[in-house]
Amino acid sequence: MISTAIRLARVGSLSELAAAALMGLGYPCVMIAALIPNIWFFAAAGAVTYAADWYLHQKGSYLVNRLNKVRIGLPIRFLLRELLLVLLLARENLADTPLFYAAVAGFLVFYGLQAPQGALATLIRLRRTMPVVTRNVDLHAVRIPDAPPQALLRRSGEKMLHLDIPAMAGVVIAAGTGKDVIGYAGVAATLALGLIYTAVLVPYLRRKRRVPGAPAVLKAVSTWLREYRPTVVLYFSGSDESAYQVNMWLETLEHVEGRPLILMRERSLVSKLAPTSVPVICVPGGTHLMNLDLSMVRVTLYPANVGKNIHMLRVPTMKHVFIGHGDSDKLASVNPFSKVYDEVWTAGRAGRDRYALADVGVRDDDIVEVGRPQLAPIETWTGTPKNDIPTILYAPTWEGWDDNPGNTSLLLAGENIVRRLLEAEKPVRVIYKPHPFTGIRNKKAKAVHERITALVQAAGAERAADPRWAKEAAAAQSGQAAARAELTRIEARLAALAAPGRAGGDESEKSRVSLADPVRLAEIKKLRAEWNDAYWRSFGWWEHKVVTGSEPKLYDCFNQADGMVSDISSVVSDFIASGKPYAVTDSAELGIEEFQRQNTAVRAAVILSNSAEEIGELLDAVADPAADRQAGARRELKEYLLGSDESTSLERFNAAVRALTDKAEARNVAVEQRIGGQFLGELDREADAGGVEPNGVAPGGIEPGGIEPDGAEPTGAEAPVAR
Repeated sequence: MISTAIRLARVGSLSELAAAALMGLGYPCVMIAALIPNIWFFAAAGAVTYAADWYLHQKGSYLVNRLNKVRIGLPIRFLLRELLLVLLLARENLADTPLFYAAVAGFLVFYGLQAPQGALATLIRLRRTMPVVTRNVDLHAVRIPDAPPQALLRRSGEKMLHLDIPAMAGVVIAAGTGKDVIGYAGVAATLALGLIYTAVLVPYLRRKRRVPGAPAVLKAVSTWLREYRPTVVLYFSGSDESAYQVNMWLETLEHVEGRPLILMRERSLVSKLAPTSVPVICVPGGTHLMNLDLSMVRVTLYPANVGKNIHMLRVPTMKHVFIGHGDSDKLASVNPFSKVYDEVWTAGRAGRDRYALADVGVRDDDIVEVGRPQLAPIETWTGTPKNDIPTILYAPTWEGWDDNPGNTSLLLAGENIVRRLLEAEKPVRVIYKPHPFTGIRNKKAKAVHERITALVQAAGAERAADPRWAKEAAAAQSGQAAARAELTRIEARLAALAAPGRAGGDESEKSRVSLADPVRLAEIKKLRAEWNDAYWRSFGWWEHKVVTGSEPKLYDCFNQADGMVSDISSVVSDFIASGKPYAVTDSAELGIEEFQRQNTAVRAAVILSNSAEEIGELLDAVADPAADRQAGARRELKEYLLGSDESTSLERFNAAVRALTDKAEARNVAVEQRIGGQFLGELDREADAGGVEPNGVAPGGIEPGGIEPDGAEPTGAEAPVAR
């Protein structure tokens, strides 16, 4: 019942639901208290509304956003509370007293102060916003001052509104006690605080506190580009949830041949990038991007097909490559848009064949097989479970942009899969890791996800109380406590290393101070590995787990699992690199033969129906190598999907970069020659009209300017006449 209420109210927790209920009841109670009238009831109800409002804003509650949409935003709610206080005074027969006039005048002046305060805060933010956001780019050519204290600008409008508390409290106390001086003091305090807050913002509009204008910043970026001379660019645009699509390529870029650069288009994505030594430039404005000097770039890589790609595709001096963010049998992997690129890089032969079958206009000559460099961390299966009971990872993909039942197993089969795993005759451990996009389009998918999460957590609690695991739990207790303490230590250190410079800096200040630091990055990488190890040691190998968020990564879950259940997505193709048994759900009920015909990656999988009754075959294959009928097929499929192991994926990737760089150089040279030839042809035509031979030599064998064709100076009568 409570979970249903939380879901309907679109709040994240029981405490948020309680705060929303208190706020919903508090305002009617304030109104009733003003009408009765009852001063102390008014004070109590008003305090509840203040507290509930503040809590919901701190939590970033969805309900607060909805109230703004229906014009019951925070300023209206504060104004309503103040008007109800005026009503209370009138109902208490205080309308003709100095206290009443002081309260009304004070609130009017206070609301008048909010206009300049809001304007100043907005103007400071605008003057602190650069046309670019950078990481690992030296912008010493422009002076970027420190940001104003975060306390001044963060939720400045909300803070200004809360300065009415002294006036509200003072007037209520004065009305209840008859001591008007308390009310006057409260009103004076509110007005003084409002004036001080407004005045404190003024100095930050001075020139030395502002960042340079767009032309100066863009000039500095162009200067840096000419000095750095990037040759390979990863271009990315997308929503905040899609940050994983660029993060998966960071390590590859750090080892790519040439000088890499990441170009991004959304400011909010920069903060979601994992730590990297690769220079990053985020250019939100299309015009600004088109004016950057990228003439030295020869290869641009695109992890996603999005509309803003056109701003980069227009540049002819570089070659454009679609690398994607996963290799799967989804329709997105054969998007017709891919034909706009010079080349499409796939993991293995399967990607090439997929485009040939789809016939979407991508030529076979334009497809290059480069493997999947980011799969290097995936451990190869030993053939037996790591622990006394096997671990099965359930990693469904999201619901997609349409209602095709084949998009995800979550809706039709998810709960059946998890129940059968939890209720298996021989115990297994379940790790549930949903796709980060789960539920963003389809509310049913989000509801199923929440039910599966509840199932896994309930099963975990039940297993913890089971006497069979009591001995294991007791033996592991001290080790788990030590691991949790280690996690706390590592997380504190990672937080300290997360952003260079002082705390509270805005994106402009971070652009100034966020320069590549190999020592810092090496420590972060080491700590991440230690964090991952400590995370899995912080609970028992028999404990069910729901894993969400960016950490631990999907590949870390692969390494913990002995088998996996998933859908048609790149997750399956990547998991095949481990060599472990896996199952895929035929959610659209195509039938095994048709399902395997349409989807290459399932040809070595256990095929599940929506009832998941076939899950036992997967569990048998994981527990006993003799029962693993698909082992040989998985080895063959791995090479078909991901390429040969004769050379590493990174070697193949770099070879593809070199080859395409050569093509871009050859193209640019040819174009220059053609343009040069065309220019000379125009000169020839002008020479014909002015008495110069087509070869550029004047009649009589003398070149214009008095030089013989062989370079000898003319003599005697042949000498040109000075003009």
